[in-house]
Amino acid sequence: MHDPGVTGQEKNQQAEWLFLAMSSGEEFAVMIVKDWDANALVTLYRAGGWWREDWDPAEIPRLVRASFAFAIAIHRESGKTVGMGRAISDGVSDAYIQDLVVLPEFRGSGAGRMLLEKLVEECFSRGITWIALVAEPGTVNFYAGSGFVPMEGHVPMRFRGKGPGC
Repeated sequence: MHDPGVTGQEKNQQAEWLFLAMSSGEEFAVMIVKDWDANALVTLYRAGGWWREDWDPAEIPRLVRASFAFAIAIHRESGKTVGMGRAISDGVSDAYIQDLVVLPEFRGSGAGRMLLEKLVEECFSRGITWIALVAEPGTVNFYAGSGFVPMEGHVPMRFRGKGPGC
């Protein structure tokens, strides 16, 4: 098992990773990290359609470290980083799940559900029980299967006023 993004401490942690066999027959390990290979994560952001080519990959380590929790999924057979997700939070009152993505060839394998469950578990373990997310079109059933429900009467909004990047 080797991922080009797995170095140093992550290699040592691999021996401790619990790989779970999914009904798909695939085995994955999911863990919370504070650092990971930026190229692997850029690949995942591209797979989600969220990467802008004017962004600097050198900022990825800071994004990972600044997240309340950042989870990655590793495919046992290939050692490849196949998924990620993160929770952002003030660490006191609530958290938002975002950037949950699995490489297209591994979607439907159970890796996404494992990532989501790991992030929720991490939030709960740190005292955060109000957890929300914005579900992209076509993903409501996926999230509902893990206990998320629509927030009736609420509309997610994004700032589109004047400013950099708007």
